[in-house]
Amino acid sequence: MQTIKAAVCHAFDSPLSVEDIRLRAPQSGEVEVTLDAVAICHSDISFADGGWGGTLPAVYGHEAAGRVSAVGENVQGLGVGDSVVVTLIRACGSCPSCASGQPVICETPQAPEGPLQTADGKPLYQAMNTGGFAEKVVVDRSQVVKISHDIPKEAACLIACGVITGVGAVVNAAGLRAGQDVVVIGAGGVGLNAIQGARIAGARRIVAVDMTEDKLAIAREFGATDTVLATEAKPWRAALKAMGRGADAVIVTVGAIPAYQTAPRYLAAGGRVIMVGMPHSGASASYEPVVLAALGQGMVGSKMGDVVIQRDIPWMVDLYLQGRLQLDSLISGRWRLDQINEAIADTKTGAARRNVILFNQPE
Repeated sequence: MQTIKAAVCHAFDSPLSVEDIRLRAPQSGEVEVTLDAVAICHSDISFADGGWGGTLPAVYGHEAAGRVSAVGENVQGLGVGDSVVVTLIRACGSCPSCASGQPVICETPQAPEGPLQTADGKPLYQAMNTGGFAEKVVVDRSQVVKISHDIPKEAACLIACGVITGVGAVVNAAGLRAGQDVVVIGAGGVGLNAIQGARIAGARRIVAVDMTEDKLAIAREFGATDTVLATEAKPWRAALKAMGRGADAVIVTVGAIPAYQTAPRYLAAGGRVIMVGMPHSGASASYEPVVLAALGQGMVGSKMGDVVIQRDIPWMVDLYLQGRLQLDSLISGRWRLDQINEAIADTKTGAARRNVILFNQPE
């Protein structure tokens, strides 16, 4: 086993410890990737804070990009030196969900043992199938997508989660068609990508709802046609006025119960709420079912934008290279691995779009 640096969580709601860990070589069907960049997602923070439980010690991080540095047996389509995006989406390819085109909800249980150990040889959990807060990862072939060398890794890593989740929620989960109207609640990293997805899909009106004017200003830069402060009394009224009707889709990108409580208020008859943001376990919202039933409305969860990564990631990379998908402007801070706790603290302020850890950077 080789020794690498990683940021390890030993206790929930405590600083991560940057230390040496052990990483085994890729086995059959696995790929080793030397990372150039990994972004910090709010899901990483929620796990590290103990919001969803989990096994410790653990290495979090799941929005990654780098270069293939080794391949195991029976790996096709990838070779050493390839530029890749690494995702948390591990799919068997043959269960009912995978076979029906929904690999993000693969039903095959994952093996409990992973490729990581602590420096003294004890078990170390590879969180979210990735363990990307580390210099290298070993992951299943199904999690890796080959990309063009022309896209910078600091931009490419964003596609691994935040971009596919936001764009996919609109294009795949909502199935938004040209001319329809959409409300995006939350103008953070995922919300900005949902706004981009709506713009790319040809939405007529794209209404961004957030708590601060600063984030709403950024939302307009990404394609929002109208903005509404969530702090207003009954903010859905301003959104309905801007659209002239209810929304065909409401994309909830924040894990905040008040956002879920109010989301159906923005809907048109026949519209749907797409549930993307993830509150902590145990939190609940309430609705009046008769209204949804009478108006033919619906609510549906969307995990990772319902993407098929081998199909959707190359498409999004190409949109970026054409200048039609903004990625560079999503990056609000660049940090070294030894600065990860500072980067997390900055992310927790709510002001950051995406903070990115860059490897092999000068101090």
